[in-house]
This record gives sequence, C-alpha cells and structure tokens, in this order.
Amino acid sequence: MSYLLKNDDITLRISQLGGELTSIFDNHNAKEYLWNADPAFWARHSPILFPFVGSCKNKSYTYQGKTYPMMQHGFARDMQFKLISQTEDEIWLGLNSTKETLNIYPFRFRLELGYRISKRQIHVLWKVINNDSEIMYFSIGAHPGFYCPLDSDKSQSDYYLCFDTEKPISYLLVNSEGLEVKENINSKHILTTDYGTLPIVPNMFDNDALIIEGKQCSKLSLLNPDRSPYLSVSFDAPLFAIWSPAGKNAPFLCIEPWYGRCDSEAFNGTLEDKDYINKLAVGESFESGYTIEIN
Repeated sequence: MSYLLKNDDITLRISQLGGELTSIFDNHNAKEYLWNADPAFWARHSPILFPFVGSCKNKSYTYQGKTYPMMQHGFARDMQFKLISQTEDEIWLGLNSTKETLNIYPFRFRLELGYRISKRQIHVLWKVINNDSEIMYFSIGAHPGFYCPLDSDKSQSDYYLCFDTEKPISYLLVNSEGLEVKENINSKHILTTDYGTLPIVPNMFDNDALIIEGKQCSKLSLLNPDRSPYLSVSFDAPLFAIWSPAGKNAPFLCIEPWYGRCDSEAFNGTLEDKDYINKLAVGESFESGYTIEIN
C-alpha cells in the first residue's frame, strides 16, 4: 500500500512498508529524483533508521545486564506503518512497539513519520514517543538516496557536492563491520572544498560512508556539471553521512542526517554509553526531521 502527495510542482509516493518515501517526481521536467531501489545496487529508497543508526559492535548491545541482538540501522524500516492522517499537502504514518520488537528492543514506543510538501520542498518529520515506564534510549536517522547523475548521459564524477560552509570538512570512516575506525588525531580525514564546493571523485566512497560529526554543515546540495544546484538537504542533526556503494559505480548518492551513530571499534559500553544516544523520560517525545528541496 502506498500514498500520494501532490502539488503543482512535485509528486511524492510514500509506502506503508517502513513509512518510506519511495518517489520524488518533478511535475515540470518529468524527472525522478529519488533512487529507484534497484537491488543490483541498493534495494531501498529512503529508509528510516530506528531505533539504531549504523552497526552495533558484535551486532548486539547490552542494557541492564542483558544482551540483545540488533541488525544494522534497526528494524523500523522493515515494519508496516499505519496511516494516521492525510491532507492535501501532508501525511502522517505511525508504528507502535510490538511483542516482537520488545524481544530485541525493551522499550514501548511510538514512532510517527510525517511528510509535508510546500512548493518544491519536502519536509520530513519525525516524532518519537516514550510509552514505557522508564527512560528510553534510541537513535534515529535518515538514509535517502538521490539520483546522481541526474541525466543518463553524464557520470557521477561530472557532479559536485556543495556544503554551506567554506571551512575544510573532517570526516570519519567505518571498517568492514560498519564500526567507526579510530584514527590518530594527527591523521584526520579532511575534505578541502573550493568555497564549499567539492567534485564527486570516482574513489570517494571506496571505504564506505563518510561520517561528518560536530554540526560542521547544516545544508548539503548536489550540483549539476555546470555547478548549478538541483537538490538540497537541510538539517539540524549533530552529524550526517554521505554514501554511495563502494566499487559499484552506482548512479545515486545518499545524504543522511543522523541523531546517532554506529559503535566505534573500541566501544565496550552499554546502551546508555553509546555516542550520540538520545534519551526520553516517561511520556516525553522527541521531534525533528529534515528538508529536501528540488531546485
């Protein structure tokens, strides 16, 4: 089951499975901007990452003396959401904890995803509610994939990224198990831009995602070969990632605002000790999201 949101400029399609945005279609130029989930490269469009972002060390985590298994990026992206409401320009879908989720994530929660369109902007909205009787710990993040190249007669290396800062961008890498690689402080990975603009080079993602911490940027744009922007993602998240499958010459790129992160190689703590973990008191809610703009 899927739903449509449409205005004069753009049409969105949203699936009940994962509450996932599956299409961003420009009504004027008849172009699709969101990745089509071709399994030859990556079989998703824009999954929600909840209640974990990235990988847990040893594919598990510990809470109150008990160890739980957990898959990369959590489980919400593979569950069926239910429609809460829909208007001409906004839709909300919701997911509640279940007996099955409590076996691997011991908190009663409600997760709501909203999509609102305004001209050529898509506001992606998140609401996490703690329905448990104790403090709830969680991470949440986005993983939208966008066509790059946008035109089939071009290659990805003809395109550019543009950060909303002219400062050099430092980033972290992950190892083959999806864990943060601990680097020597004197050998940080740095992206040096040309007034915020950076070419997308063929080997950029050979070592998987680039993880950018510390609110170094709040808007990242994809630029055409002539350096004009065609899509932007704006966010207030404490960190974000940029990713395209390594070694596949995949025709898309992900821009991923995160409130959470994978474990590091050296991590030996419990759920409460995780980097960037969020916590909610009983009955409290967390609200955030991000904005996609088609230029």
